[in-house]
Amino acid sequence: MSETIKNLIEDAAADNDVIPLPNVSGKDLGKVIEYCKFKVSSKKKNSDGVLMSEDEVKNWETEFVKVDQGTLFQLILAANYLNIKDLLDLTCFTVASMIRGKSPEEIRKAFNIKNDFTPEEEEEVRREHQWAFD
Repeated sequence: MSETIKNLIEDAAADNDVIPLPNVSGKDLGKVIEYCKFKVSSKKKNSDGVLMSEDEVKNWETEFVKVDQGTLFQLILAANYLNIKDLLDLTCFTVASMIRGKSPEEIRKAFNIKNDFTPEEEEEVRREHQWAFD
């Protein structure tokens, strides 16, 4: 699932099997491993010879990303660093869903973003990009 981990494992074979992941905390790596294990098992048939349905996978993924914002953003960074496209897509889609339909002010409030535009600068941006505010 992760080319980065695959390459690190190949490189670490000569270094007593130590795999450095300086950009991913243990807690976040645990969540990443949970996701990867689920994705692998979801593609295998169960004891009755049945694959997991798309709805079951979607439901699990929906529950998986029900985490605090800090964890969600750390998962985005981990998925990007580890090159796990499915997890990166899922977490980015989750953030996109969180901001869909919100005004810039609502987005700033939801993500605790300080507005560093002066009123004049903000008006200019709104005027230049009117299509985004309709």
